[in-house]
Amino acid sequence: MSLDATHDPSARSWVPGADGHPDFPVTNLPLCLFSVDGCIPRAGVAIGDQVADLPALLAAGLLASLDEAVGELLQERLNEFLALGRDARVALRHALFALLTDPAARPHVAPHLRPMADVSFHVPCEIGDYTDFYAGIHHARRVGALFRPDTPLLPNYRHVPIGYHGRASSVVISGTPVRRPMGQLAGPDGPVFAPSARLDHELELGIWVGPGNALGTPVPVGEAADHIAGFCLLNDWSARDIQAWEYQPLGPFLAKNFATTVSPFLVTPEALAPFRAPAMARGAEDPAPLPYLLDPADQREGGLDLVVEAHLDTAAMRAAGLPPVRISRGTARDLWWTPAQMLAHHASGGCNLRPGDLLGSGTISGEAADSAGSLLELTEGGRRPLSLPGGETRIFLADGDRVTLVARAKRDGLRLGFGACAGEVVG
Repeated sequence: MSLDATHDPSARSWVPGADGHPDFPVTNLPLCLFSVDGCIPRAGVAIGDQVADLPALLAAGLLASLDEAVGELLQERLNEFLALGRDARVALRHALFALLTDPAARPHVAPHLRPMADVSFHVPCEIGDYTDFYAGIHHARRVGALFRPDTPLLPNYRHVPIGYHGRASSVVISGTPVRRPMGQLAGPDGPVFAPSARLDHELELGIWVGPGNALGTPVPVGEAADHIAGFCLLNDWSARDIQAWEYQPLGPFLAKNFATTVSPFLVTPEALAPFRAPAMARGAEDPAPLPYLLDPADQREGGLDLVVEAHLDTAAMRAAGLPPVRISRGTARDLWWTPAQMLAHHASGGCNLRPGDLLGSGTISGEAADSAGSLLELTEGGRRPLSLPGGETRIFLADGDRVTLVARAKRDGLRLGFGACAGEVVG
């Protein structure tokens, strides 16, 4: 993916606070869906601590280089705009970059900027289907070792992108409270129906589908990147005790379907072009991907060089004025499968992906103990409590705990972030 003027590290914006912003400098320009005072949601773009109102900019004639019909696609949801594909995203990116770096445009554009603190964010797309993959090999190996010390990875893991179909209706935007789920739990005298006592987070990337494919028509892995519209952060909340009882023989169900949190901002592949990385290196003993999952360009630059972190703060920490504590730090380079491989595999049997569908990467964990993307790993299945400021400990999440995920990239003078993906557990 080539770089252009919108990736210039010396680019400066007239928007106050945009230059040097840890997440949203003018070289990022992620899409979002927002509303003000309960009005109909509309598309926006993050710049610094503000949101540019895209329909308002179009109505004012400030994005004249775009097709007028695009304006109708930027209301209520982003599905139809994402369906237009890369050319439409690039055209919008270049038009916005020009406006936000030209001081002469300031008096015309500034009235259409809104502080993020004054808006409500929404899930950017109407999600038809949500599929969660299991591409974090260190997570899979570490969790597998808790249950199968001799064979932590099952024979199929290195060959096939594993995934399960999640619940689209319970995907919620960052900041939405997460209610502790009820479910069947194994007990000494048989199962009981009770609140989950082993509630966990999972640190993942979300992958938004752009142009879809027709039913029965696979997407070649070499073309799969063209079907990816953007990325976000995703917390695949997991009730480990419900999961342990129900997952055999068909896998996750109620342990996962009560909530999945996504960050509000859709970071485009164009913004991430400077931060592409090779696919995760495989050892001499590892199998090569089957031909339908193997593309030279994807192997060279199909990965993402992102630092991902999970932070935790508790009700007691907030009452004492203590800041959130970082509990893990890893990298998206530790995903065994690239986003293109996940999408190509999903469609390989003829499944028709649609604009606005959501894929999860699976938990991102590294080899180091402090890079684990879930409490199940960090506490070794509950055997090693996590120590927190103020003297508290955690094995799994308590009511009042807030988990915040962040992701950032930095390379060659460029930097960007994803914004926060946060959720607080309520009883």
